[in-house]
Amino acid sequence: MRFSLTSQPSADGVTEQSFTLGEIPGVLFTPRDATGPRPLILMGHGGGQHKRAPGILAGAHRFAAEGGFAVAAIDAPNHGDRPKDEQFIQFAGDMRARMAAGEHPAELVAAMHDLLAGQTVDDWQAVVTAVQELDHVGEGPVGYWGVSMGCGVGVPLLAADSRIRAAVLGLLGVHGLAGTAARVTVPVRFLLQWDDTRVSRDQALALFDALGSKDKTLHANPGDHGGIPPHETDDALRFFARHLG
Repeated sequence: MRFSLTSQPSADGVTEQSFTLGEIPGVLFTPRDATGPRPLILMGHGGGQHKRAPGILAGAHRFAAEGGFAVAAIDAPNHGDRPKDEQFIQFAGDMRARMAAGEHPAELVAAMHDLLAGQTVDDWQAVVTAVQELDHVGEGPVGYWGVSMGCGVGVPLLAADSRIRAAVLGLLGVHGLAGTAARVTVPVRFLLQWDDTRVSRDQALALFDALGSKDKTLHANPGDHGGIPPHETDDALRFFARHLG
């Protein structure tokens, strides 16, 4: 893994380091002058976004500054600084066209997430292994935060990797994920936007129901797909502190 310091500690006391692991570009956020092991939170971005999307940066800085966590974010395949292949470009174009026409293309969204999930799971597992070799991260407990596409690739990751002990998910429907969701057993905080024009409310509730976790909580807020209120980050901090230590 190659690391390069991209900024001095920010005003909130968080240091950002960009890294490359093979073909995977990412960012590691840690408290200023961090030493010794600490829990690690993985943050999965939404469709069409990247590792430094505003929501990722805001959440990562709060998790590091206020919770003392290490936070890793990576570009999913076909996103950010990674090259895009023709199959993905076609999927993305079809989805945008159908959504512009007023459809909820659940099958197309599920197919896109399925296309990305296999490689993304492998990428995240490799990143966790590499990052935990760092002295200021260590082999502590791991959490995951990801909504929308971050949820679509996060559910298979949670089902595959026992190192992840708790997750914040949401803004996605059950289509194509029911069987995989049933294998998720860690504590989950699930976010739902009640007026979401991209994800059917019934489908989102069905995904929450499909999760195999005995410890799971549904947080529903008014507003559209991208309108998660800021207080949900406060709750996520407490949730990860409780389950990751």
